[in-house]
Amino acid sequence: MGVDVVVVGAGPVGLTAAVELARRGVRARVIDVLAEPRHYAKAVGLQPRTLEHWERSGMLTAALDEVCPMRGQVVYRDGAQAGRLDLVLPPDVPYGFTGLPQYTTEALLDADLRRHGGTVERGVELVGFSPDADGVTLRLRTPAGDEEVRTSYLVGADGAHSVVRKGLGLGFAGDAFPESYMIGDVVLDWSMPPGYGVRCLHTQPGGPDDVLVAIPLPGRGRYRISMLAPPELTTAPTHSGDGVVHGLDAGRTPGLADLQTVVTRLAPESTTVSDLRWSSVFRISHRIADSYGSGRVFIAGDAAHIHPPTGGQGMNTGIQDAINLAWKLAHVVSGVAAPALLESYDAERRPVGEEVVARTVEHARAGFDADDPATMVRREAQLLVAYPDSPIVGADGEALGVRPGDRAPDARGLRRVTVTDPLRLHAVLAGTEHALLAYVDDAAQLAGVAAAREVAAASGLSLVVHAVAAPDLAGAFADAGEPCLVDGAGDLAAAYGMRGGDAVLVRPDGYVGWTARPLTAAGLAAHLAVLTGASLPEPPPVTVA
Repeated sequence: MGVDVVVVGAGPVGLTAAVELARRGVRARVIDVLAEPRHYAKAVGLQPRTLEHWERSGMLTAALDEVCPMRGQVVYRDGAQAGRLDLVLPPDVPYGFTGLPQYTTEALLDADLRRHGGTVERGVELVGFSPDADGVTLRLRTPAGDEEVRTSYLVGADGAHSVVRKGLGLGFAGDAFPESYMIGDVVLDWSMPPGYGVRCLHTQPGGPDDVLVAIPLPGRGRYRISMLAPPELTTAPTHSGDGVVHGLDAGRTPGLADLQTVVTRLAPESTTVSDLRWSSVFRISHRIADSYGSGRVFIAGDAAHIHPPTGGQGMNTGIQDAINLAWKLAHVVSGVAAPALLESYDAERRPVGEEVVARTVEHARAGFDADDPATMVRREAQLLVAYPDSPIVGADGEALGVRPGDRAPDARGLRRVTVTDPLRLHAVLAGTEHALLAYVDDAAQLAGVAAAREVAAASGLSLVVHAVAAPDLAGAFADAGEPCLVDGAGDLAAAYGMRGGDAVLVRPDGYVGWTARPLTAAGLAAHLAVLTGASLPEPPPVTVA
């Protein structure tokens, strides 16, 4: 086989897939039809869930050096302030909402891919592909001529007009919004509070008929602004022959004067528009594929779902698609797991896509419902995404405080011998693939932890077993020379609803894969066999009491 995986598309989704594969030692060839990256701020928001994952992958510090905080939104109606939403974070939300133009996000991911030995081949077009039982044959058009490539798996992160989706013959049901918009990356000299999005509406009896939305970007006074396009800038919809009307328009580009006209008309104070980096006219559709893949071919991001940009959900949802798919692909390519593991990608991510499409369409039409601000913040932060119906999550015995398929919550106040400062659970898990948290409040339970480690070693998975000691057991562990985390503040037990003898398996994407009350080596072995599709050696008959 020529290469393990080919990723089509070097936007945030394709680059994420390539980085996640490279982190796990999987060769991925990344191709993109564009000769160079677009310098467009098409997507401008990073959700806390994305930053949380970048902590695991090692990208967090580089990203935080570039972002600007998103503190909330101010709404004006007919020139008067009509509302203000402050993004107050509940204590369990680990990061704030941030603004970052897509071109910077792509540059950060590209740099991370290079650090892992990968690169992007530009000016390379996927013309067609033929999947079979053993792999996929690709037909490429490159600057050096046509090329035929053989790969084990193909990932289409090639946008709303995806060649990969079309090649699979997948449905992409939905519709388009009738309006055309214009968008620009500019500086505004108004006195709006830093870090706040601004939404300005002009209303008539039937509702708003004119709108200006400004999203803050890094840089003094810099915003990505969007507004309805005037008739002279509206061209006939183009859809690449696939019926999909979505994205940037190749027609006339709005100039500063076009943008200034709308800002003058709608802004609540005299405002000058300047320093235009780029602008475009764009259309919005809402569609979702009827499957996220078939056999050895998968789609992710805009290739699988498109929707209004309300709440900054699109790019972040696509990034999470790529993370979900990549760890599973890496397991299968490396031979640790059977190909059946890949079937869980569609089962887990397509329901998420359906919910995001429906929610963003509703928000675009009716605005946000902030009756329960804390829930709204967690939902928009993508911290409420869960896979309770996934075929690869499960539980043994009684339920814990977290469900299989839930995002694994963070916990603070952990202690470890020789470390003077308290630790966060997510920081401890950042360097691991799978992690088993085995809660111990009696030294006799350590025999069960040892048995779990034997099962982990036999599974072939990269699985770290952490003994987590109740606060009053710290001294006993230290005296016995047994490595452990100490739940010094009791935060982990509270966040996970755990007690002595319980266990939680955290997956590489930061989701709870399995819970046990009590932990048994046999139960752990059975669950790992679901992931790997392989029979594991018979575990010793040890139970944590």
